[in-house]
Amino acid sequence: MYLQRMLSCSRLLARPNALQTFKRAASQGKNPSSFPFPILHAVRQWSNVPFFTVPLARAHGKSFAHRSELRQAKRIVVKLGSAVVTRGDECGLALGRLASIVEQVAVLQNQGREMMIVTSGAVAFGKQRLRHEILLSQSVRQALHSGQNQLKDMALPVLEARACAAAGQSGLMALYEAMFTQYSTCTAQILVTNLDFHDDQKRRNLNSTLHELLRMNIVPIINTNDAVVPPPEPNSDLQGVISIKDNDSLAARLAVEMRADLLIALSDVEGLYDSPPGSDDAKLLDTFYPGDQHSITYGTKSRVGIGGMEAKVKAALWALQGGTSVVIANGTHPKVTGHVITDIVEGKKVGTFFSEVKPAGPTVEQQTEMARSAGRTLASLEPEQRSDIICAFADLLTERKDEILSANKKDMEHAASIGRLSPALLKRLSLSSSKLNSLSIGLRQIAVSSQDSVGRVLRRTRVANNLELEQITVPIGVLLVIFESRPDCLPQVSALAIASGNALLLKGGKEAANTNRILHELAQEALSIHGVKDAIQLVSTREEVEDLCRLEKMIDLIIPRGSSQLVRDIQRAAKGIPVLGHSEGICHVYVDHEASVDKAIKIIRDSKCDYPAACNAMETLLVHRDLLRTPVFDQIIDMLRTEHVKIHAGPKFASYLTFSPSEVKSLRTEYGDLECCIEVVDSMQEAVDHIHKYGSSHTDVIVTENEGTAEQFLQQLDSACVFWNASSRFADGYRFGLGAEVGISTARIHARGPVGLEGLLTTKWVLRGDGHTAADFSEQGSMTYLHENIPVAQLLPGRRTTS
Repeated sequence: MYLQRMLSCSRLLARPNALQTFKRAASQGKNPSSFPFPILHAVRQWSNVPFFTVPLARAHGKSFAHRSELRQAKRIVVKLGSAVVTRGDECGLALGRLASIVEQVAVLQNQGREMMIVTSGAVAFGKQRLRHEILLSQSVRQALHSGQNQLKDMALPVLEARACAAAGQSGLMALYEAMFTQYSTCTAQILVTNLDFHDDQKRRNLNSTLHELLRMNIVPIINTNDAVVPPPEPNSDLQGVISIKDNDSLAARLAVEMRADLLIALSDVEGLYDSPPGSDDAKLLDTFYPGDQHSITYGTKSRVGIGGMEAKVKAALWALQGGTSVVIANGTHPKVTGHVITDIVEGKKVGTFFSEVKPAGPTVEQQTEMARSAGRTLASLEPEQRSDIICAFADLLTERKDEILSANKKDMEHAASIGRLSPALLKRLSLSSSKLNSLSIGLRQIAVSSQDSVGRVLRRTRVANNLELEQITVPIGVLLVIFESRPDCLPQVSALAIASGNALLLKGGKEAANTNRILHELAQEALSIHGVKDAIQLVSTREEVEDLCRLEKMIDLIIPRGSSQLVRDIQRAAKGIPVLGHSEGICHVYVDHEASVDKAIKIIRDSKCDYPAACNAMETLLVHRDLLRTPVFDQIIDMLRTEHVKIHAGPKFASYLTFSPSEVKSLRTEYGDLECCIEVVDSMQEAVDHIHKYGSSHTDVIVTENEGTAEQFLQQLDSACVFWNASSRFADGYRFGLGAEVGISTARIHARGPVGLEGLLTTKWVLRGDGHTAADFSEQGSMTYLHENIPVAQLLPGRRTTS
């Protein structure tokens, strides 16, 4: 009966869309393997995985040095540990996980890669099958007299592992074959033992068989022949050869024998930790290097299987020595199982990557820890000391401008030679003497404002007699600022971080690598005055932005400075870290029917033409209907044409014209160039409604001489910056008198608009008592609450604050 059910399962799995049923169940936290088989009748139609070939060519012999190179992997071995393949009760298979893994392997196979699977699970599958057969063999009388509950608790004999393996191997392979059939992928089974690798002829036969299967685009599925394999002998490794004691050593041996580029070992842990997972100080190692074994403390082995992390590391290092790169990762987590293999091949930070090439500098995790430690010292400095650092940095910008401009020239020449940057981005990349002078002036403004930033008392309350509460400003912690093509961003953000006592991690675009390097050196030179050089770190390793956004335990706030696409990508990737910024700068200028023509033309020209690539540049011009076909409107159009601004007509504006400019594709467009949309509105209220619908809550302007209309616009419009008779280009930290800004935020909490020094501070509460307890204020207690506000100017002896 059990065999019939398994054959039925295989036939159902061969039906269209069956794997998707399992995957949906797994993603919802359910265990599809516990579902009754009829659930599979809901399958409908089958859609093939798109087939496309990735050009892959690599000479084997040396493992990959960096994760980013894993994209080049041609031949890949995926090892599925017992904890990945089996259910939590160790009796039966985790079908949902297997379905996701099969899909990923099939996708990579269809990209032109050569995939091999080393799998566990035969023993668990056989145990489930044999237990079922034993229960069915009980006499009907015994089952009837025992009752349902007693039958469930019926003691079963201990099953011998080899018998379980023999009973489960055929069913396991049938299951794999049915799953891979969904993706038009053929599989083949190979069972091996340790002795097969010690016999030269058998090794040659195995090698030949595997190569022939790969040549025919077949996925070999390999397992140890647990039905006949002898128990592993301790310390039985030959000189330079790993003995097959478990599937970890089998996968490593196979990877080296087949000259695989990559071995992915999936288990039930995230990767390799420096101490047993679950311990307080355990840290996941992103990269592991040979020779680091002494720094590792191994814990207990997995709940199933005969290996442990120590065995995995030993096998991984042996494979690495043989020229195969290795990643150990978690294959059981429901949120990542569906893409863990493809993420690894794409070079993302998943699990622990084994590399023989140790970087010369610190890792990004080490840089973050160094920055946090030095940042705490920076925050404890006196305000005058932080001000000294910023002023020294400002001096260095002008004293060493020749070095800075020389480095910037190299970046400009390289960017021009490859031709990938638009004229707008090239302009952002460029530095000049005047720009450095302006930066220096801005830094000095920040130095002055930093005098009363950290440690400022915002509120004081006398909670009770001799019990006083203060709310004071403190740094946020570690900031990660990611910026593109804007080297002038580095000194501005660095100065704000120093003034606010925050540690800073900087990730600049590679197009400004030379300029960023010299500017960072100058920042650290200034920080060295008071021994906090490491408070600002420049990430120069091959870290992907998405990987940086996953450091939620190390980074407190991410500030993106760049294109709207960059900001959106970071907001999507940083699920555990707050992101300060805006994804778009769709700024509007509304010209009311009572506007001054001179002011209107002046404001529109400045808002659009002063710096079209800026996020505070005008993108949409709203014009009151009464101004159409008037000299005012004609003068506005003539000015835009003179400035070579390309005009796109909004739907309503186009309806008024016989021959209109190109109609806008979307009213929610950030052009970032000498282009803009013109649309017609019937009133100020319609302008407000239009901006709320199509704007990005960045900066919006009204031009009118009617004060009442202007005040209604300023009050009703929900944007970070709202101006009356002033250019949108004023939305800037420097122009606001903040000295500089880390960006413009359109968020509703914490900071909004141009974010300067104040936006990089948070608060903490400090309570000073004299043996007070909460019980003192209970009904039986002797004290009562006062909750009296104390003016912050009233200082106790030795207490520092500012009003």
